[in-house]
Amino acid sequence: MGVVQMNGRGWIAGAVMSLALAGSATPLSSAEIEHRTDYSIRLSGLPVATATFRSAFRGDRYTISGSMQSAGLADIFSSIKGTTSVSGVVSRGRLHATNYSVNYKSGKRGRAIDVTFRNGNVITASMVPPRRKPKNWVPVSNADMRAVLDPISGLIIPEGSRICPKTLPIFDGESRMDLKLTSKGTKPYSTKGFEGEVVVCGIRFVPKSGYRKGRDDVEYLRKLSTMEIWFAKADGAKVYAPVYVQIPTKLGPVTVSATRFGG
Repeated sequence: MGVVQMNGRGWIAGAVMSLALAGSATPLSSAEIEHRTDYSIRLSGLPVATATFRSAFRGDRYTISGSMQSAGLADIFSSIKGTTSVSGVVSRGRLHATNYSVNYKSGKRGRAIDVTFRNGNVITASMVPPRRKPKNWVPVSNADMRAVLDPISGLIIPEGSRICPKTLPIFDGESRMDLKLTSKGTKPYSTKGFEGEVVVCGIRFVPKSGYRKGRDDVEYLRKLSTMEIWFAKADGAKVYAPVYVQIPTKLGPVTVSATRFGG
């Protein structure tokens, strides 16, 4: 699923999912708050992947670690596994990463991405092995890596902040994109650990750089006007996090649903 690259399947997994718990978490002190969410990812109603992540907040610091893997029909074609971690600070009504990393493997192929940030600006970004850039590649400029968010922290919103902000400027280690979120009201939602109203945002996907110009799946996502993401409040952590995502694709609708939220 590529996890974070700017293509239809990868963006869904990386930019929408905060992926999952990568092994055992560091024991929490009494001053720390932990939040866990499990997700089911489906294509046309059929399971293709599962993901879980665990977030820990202590004062203005946070850490998130996670993992995802293919499930159901996806395993027939290729086994997909990925882990991710991000740490940073909460300031000015947003989560700002200092370090972000992703490791994933699809079949026999794997890739590792590491990014460091300072005050919202990218300081270093590496990808191993590096991707071969075609002639129609849109390069990421220095300006594109200023005042940006990673795809995990960008979708976790502190209590008291605007839930559907106008634009989320995302850099995932290779690609730069804007996610334009607009308010669409509230809806009821229930899952293990949560029952109540969620905030519904419409999403528009705007590719900026770090992708192959004219790529069909990127252009398809760019033209979509029916994508949605739903946010629920995690009371203990005092943040809003995604519990449902709906993205139409040429192969059928992709849905990401929280099967557990909190606890």
